[in-house]
Amino acid sequence: VEERLKDAGVELPAQASAPSANYVPYTQVDDMLYISGQVPLKDGKMMFVGKCGKDFSVEEGYECAKLCAVNVISQIKQACGGDLSRVERIVKLVGFVNAAPDFADHPKVVNGASDLMVAAFQDKGRHARSAVGVGSLPFNVAVEVEAIVKIK
Repeated sequence: VEERLKDAGVELPAQASAPSANYVPYTQVDDMLYISGQVPLKDGKMMFVGKCGKDFSVEEGYECAKLCAVNVISQIKQACGGDLSRVERIVKLVGFVNAAPDFADHPKVVNGASDLMVAAFQDKGRHARSAVGVGSLPFNVAVEVEAIVKIK
């Protein structure tokens, strides 16, 4: 998985980010991981602050969602003790898009996260998904992505 990420030009953070409020980054119930919403944090700095359709194009939103997915994978890696081969399936992604009122390309934005999951996990990365437009997100970021993952 990490080789495929490198081939895609993606490097996972050395350490998964800590929660910013009173919650945990993931919960495991039996063989299912529930990954809390991940924002576009890179090297300790919040990226893509603003709204899709106003401050960011669809293409920039796509890159933002991809960065959120990098952070989702980082949390999965932490939950799996560093072993991403334990992932059996990316079951579902939910992407929240901080959007201008007339923005309608939420699915194209969230494809940034979906495409990375398929590139990293191949068929195991194909998932159900929701792409939801919202009026605001924490820290005014453009996208937030959460995941449900089956592991072994």
